Amino acid sequence: MLNSALRTIREVHRFPQAEMAAKLQISRSHLSEIESGKKAVSVELLNRYADAFDVPPSTFLSFAEALEGTSPRRRENAKRLLSVLDWVTEKGSGSGETGASTP
Repeated sequence: MLNSALRTIREVHRFPQAEMAAKLQISRSHLSEIESGKKAVSVELLNRYADAFDVPPSTFLSFAEALEGTSPRRRENAKRLLSVLDWVTEKGSGSGETGASTP
């Protein structure tokens, strides 16, 4: 579920895929494959994500671990957070706002 966490944080910050791909120095199609779970994220790329959002790389790993972990409560909480973030991005995309906000 690391792919979902990465997609969601990009959407929450309202970065279009093309803009995020440019920040990460990869193609938009490669980013699309990562976000859909078709390709894995390298440690190097995870570090670029961390730099782009000014957070430690462990932030993404912790979130993914919570989504896939053995604790049912943690998994449920992480899924709820992901659902809320998805809802926020859907609501924001319908408001006519464009462009990226700063993290």
